[in-house]
Amino acid sequence: MSGKDKINIFPSRGAQTIMKARLAGAVKGHSLLKKKAEALQMRFRMILGKIIESKMLMGDVMKDAAFSLAEAKFASGDFNQSVLQNVTKARLKIRSTMLPVFECFEDGVDTYELTGLSRGGQQMAKLKTNFKRAIELLVELASLQASFITLDIVVKMTNRRVNAIEHVIIPRYQNTLQYIISELDELEREEFYRLKKIQEKKKIIRERKELEAKKNKEKLAAEGLEFDSGKNLLEENQDEDLLF
Repeated sequence: MSGKDKINIFPSRGAQTIMKARLAGAVKGHSLLKKKAEALQMRFRMILGKIIESKMLMGDVMKDAAFSLAEAKFASGDFNQSVLQNVTKARLKIRSTMLPVFECFEDGVDTYELTGLSRGGQQMAKLKTNFKRAIELLVELASLQASFITLDIVVKMTNRRVNAIEHVIIPRYQNTLQYIISELDELEREEFYRLKKIQEKKKIIRERKELEAKKNKEKLAAEGLEFDSGKNLLEENQDEDLLF
């Protein structure tokens, strides 16, 4: 396991607890981001459907607006110059909110209200209505396009985060946790082996003392002396489980 696959941390029980908490948090965050990505994908597809629908409707609206212009010119004659000369400021304006959403609103009075009063007034009203509808649809389409682009950026960013957590962060935490567990298991095996060797050494020492005591007893018995079987008080009080 390379150093890039895990976090450099000292293996301990505390580190194991910390890594378990981090891993649980990463899994929870991955689940939440996954749900967010799915919701964004649904919103993305819905906006895409609205864009396609608006573009298909835009063709019919522009066709009606162009046909209304031809009708108005046929009924009222060429009124382009009179309209251009009366232009001072736009009455139909656009405003945007914090989100990439555009809205149409009217500001001021209609300066072309009397245009076509002598003849072709009905066609002129129809022309203004159709072009106003076309402008509103264009603004709506622009709002959808802006939302589409912004949402596409957010979706890609969320997917990158999901992939990073799934393929980088969670495996790194898992590898680190496995490393800590393996190191702690190794320490436990070393401790068990050390205790076992200490017990074996104590057993050898005890058997050696018993053998020496037996030899001394046999030697004293051969010389006709009485053997004192009393033990040292310090030896009696020694704990068999004492490690050091």
